[in-house]
Amino acid sequence: MKKTLAVAALLSVAVVGAAQARDQIRIVGSSTVFPFSTAVAEEFGKTTSFKTPVIESTGSGGGIKLFCAGVGENQPDITNASRRIKKSEVETCAKNGIAEVTEVKIGFDGIVLANSKSTDTFKLTKEQIFLAVAKTVPSQDGKSLIDNPYKKWSEIDASLPDIAIEVLGPPPTSGTRDAFVELVMEEACDSFDAIKAIKDNKDQHGAACKGVREDGAFIEAGENDNLIVQKLEANPAALGIFGFSFLDQNGDKLHGSIIDGVAPTFEAIADASYPVSRSMYFYVKNAHVGTIPGIMEYVSEFTSEKAWGDEGYLADRGLIPMPTAEREAVRNAAMNMSPLSM
Repeated sequence: MKKTLAVAALLSVAVVGAAQARDQIRIVGSSTVFPFSTAVAEEFGKTTSFKTPVIESTGSGGGIKLFCAGVGENQPDITNASRRIKKSEVETCAKNGIAEVTEVKIGFDGIVLANSKSTDTFKLTKEQIFLAVAKTVPSQDGKSLIDNPYKKWSEIDASLPDIAIEVLGPPPTSGTRDAFVELVMEEACDSFDAIKAIKDNKDQHGAACKGVREDGAFIEAGENDNLIVQKLEANPAALGIFGFSFLDQNGDKLHGSIIDGVAPTFEAIADASYPVSRSMYFYVKNAHVGTIPGIMEYVSEFTSEKAWGDEGYLADRGLIPMPTAEREAVRNAAMNMSPLSM
């Protein structure tokens, strides 16, 4: 028993010693949070004595997987996420020796379906979007599920454009993909009787509500949202799925689709009237605080009013700020490194 404890103590010292060898914060995760995190990192690097953090855009799921792999110099300190961490991911962190994680909610974002300004703005319902991108859809008589037969938008509804369905979207590792499935597809699917009928079969129901078509109408365009913007410029008939901040930054080239009668605007996302809105986060590995220099100072910069406030520099980049009282509560918890509880 004593030998086991001694070995454990030596391993612990080795891990902490390794962490101390690195003098630059390493951040991974969401492509949607990436521009906000980058802005904070640049300001942090300019206004403090610490090095500018290294940030990788890996997608929310990919980032959390890297983050939860363990403690030490070779592991990231922070992961960005455009969805909340899952209980199963917290359990994976714990299994790999990450006992405490601090959650920092940073604000809100909307998921948009945007297209080139050289074409008309789409006006869509969640049900129409579901019928355009789902792998299986109700048959014409509504009694069964069939492989998605729709090739054009006009086949879904005669009021929609008579052009081929082509949607550029994020891969399964992306938090934007997770949120799109949850906020659009899952909410729309039970409006169809054929899907309601299989609600008791969780596997079938889940596949029907979450499955995305693989016949070329939905194209996984990777984690680089800027690349989707470029492809939309080159192909005016296509729609792209990404965060509002990218639409905000490319408003001279693109416009967002109206969904359920509401346009994706800063105000509509802030007051939750836009139907495809979500929260964004980053997560801190508490074991690295005090060993990797600058983590608390980075958190302080991110949660400062000059960054995430109503008039902060992140709002200029498309972040939708939380209400003042919520910002204060989140900042207090973050600065105390309050461990996440699911």
